[in-house]
Amino acid sequence: MEKSPKEVQTKRKNKIKIVHYIYRRGHASKVDIANDLGLSMPTVLQNIKELSDAGVVEEVGNYQSTGGRKAKALSIVANICYAVGVDITANHLGFVMIDAKGTILSNTRQRMRYEDTFSYYQEISERIQTFIDDTLEDPKEREKIAGIGVSIPGIIDKANHILLKSHALNVSNISLLKMSQFLPYKVVFDNDANCAAYTEISDPNKNVIYLSLNNTVGGAISYNGKLYEGDHLKSGEFGHIIIVPNGERCYCGKKGCVDCYCSALRLSSHTGGNLEKYFIELKNGNHDFEKIWNDYLYMLALTVSNLRMAFDCDIIIGGYVGGYLKDYLIDLSKLVMQMNKFDFDTSYLRCSKYHMEASAYGIAMWLIQKFYDTIG
Repeated sequence: MEKSPKEVQTKRKNKIKIVHYIYRRGHASKVDIANDLGLSMPTVLQNIKELSDAGVVEEVGNYQSTGGRKAKALSIVANICYAVGVDITANHLGFVMIDAKGTILSNTRQRMRYEDTFSYYQEISERIQTFIDDTLEDPKEREKIAGIGVSIPGIIDKANHILLKSHALNVSNISLLKMSQFLPYKVVFDNDANCAAYTEISDPNKNVIYLSLNNTVGGAISYNGKLYEGDHLKSGEFGHIIIVPNGERCYCGKKGCVDCYCSALRLSSHTGGNLEKYFIELKNGNHDFEKIWNDYLYMLALTVSNLRMAFDCDIIIGGYVGGYLKDYLIDLSKLVMQMNKFDFDTSYLRCSKYHMEASAYGIAMWLIQKFYDTIG
């Protein structure tokens, strides 16, 4: 008997839910899938069979026995697709390629100053293609690339492929098709902080603020499992909240912005732009660097406290500085608690898992997840 359109759609949705579940977990048993997704075992068995026949999932071993037959561990087939993430900054390019399980196959960071010129977009496209060819030597594997995601520091109109404004790159109203026209793949663009947030926000049921401390400060707001972009695509511009009235002048033209006091440049400017060297000196007890760090940490605590008061949800600190912050999280928490009298602890605050290529990885991961939405 032929199934109704509604039944076909329900089955497709179940299949997609199962794939996303296995992807998030890394591996899962059929019992886990049935229990956690609220599906009947026959439904799970049928969908797993079809996904296995299609080469999407595979058995990767057994779980430890609890007395009966050992449950089979199911995982995504790694080479069903690939995605490339590209992070554009004022002075660098970051490249990441991941497989369908989210495993990084290759990554690199290259120096290249941004220019809104034809030659720049042509060269970046050539570098992307070289990166792909070097990572996937088999041309047949390159055909499995789900797309190329490009992370850019700025406000992006994704529907029309326009970079509306980027203070960091000092440009506005730039057509992003200038780049994608050279690439024989699907190309998507997103704000760098949004991209980095994709790597960190793993629980769709939690509301989260992501604070990105790169050479510019940005952020993202995850609400009800989706990134909130605002009415005019400007949400999450935490770097341009004023925390010191009439303070230092920001590159945006205002005075006293968070960006002036909490960007990675605030620290790396003392070591010729080398952030790692700054933290090495800090750990070695450099007194001048300790004073700089204490001032930085105070301003960061002020920013975190303000975000907590405004949004009342978990806060993840990422970006270049976030990658080094783990050893100083207790010090930051103490300062935040002095400023915020509405919380009993700072259990809502944590550091990011990624830093240097978080944006490139995040946009690539987003492409993989979009690929799963087409299954079935």
